[in-house]
Amino acid sequence: MNAPDTINGLPAHPLIVHATVVLVPLAALAVILHAVWPAARRRLGVLTPVLGVVALILTWVTIGAGEALARDLGPAGTSPAVQRHEHFAEQLPPWAIALAVISVGEWLWFRYDVPARISRHTARRGSDLAVRAVSCVVAVGMTVMLVRAGDAGARATWGGVG
Repeated sequence: MNAPDTINGLPAHPLIVHATVVLVPLAALAVILHAVWPAARRRLGVLTPVLGVVALILTWVTIGAGEALARDLGPAGTSPAVQRHEHFAEQLPPWAIALAVISVGEWLWFRYDVPARISRHTARRGSDLAVRAVSCVVAVGMTVMLVRAGDAGARATWGGVG
């Protein structure tokens, strides 16, 4: 996906990243709530998979804008601090894909009451628990990876200030 290099003359990456660092954890929280709290699940409804897919798109756009910014920075874009940030950012796409897939799959799982359709009680209980556990692990994993990438980016930008 091609990300814009600039927005209104400013580098796009630091502008887009603000939406990403808000919406990705929000999507992760929705996935966790959807997995563990039936009342929240009913209220969230289709918002959970929508947030998951938006988080995936924003992750890709933010990474693309970051790559454009690194190119525009020239040699400054290859500093060890920027490389560390890039290293963590490159690990985000699989997590973002997993979060989007889990958010849609989890919504379908509960929307169509799949556990009730599984015949054996132990299989029903085990599969339901597995979906809930995987949902929580992916949501937490994506958030942790986003924080690591964001922290490295903030340190690359602001590490020598103050």
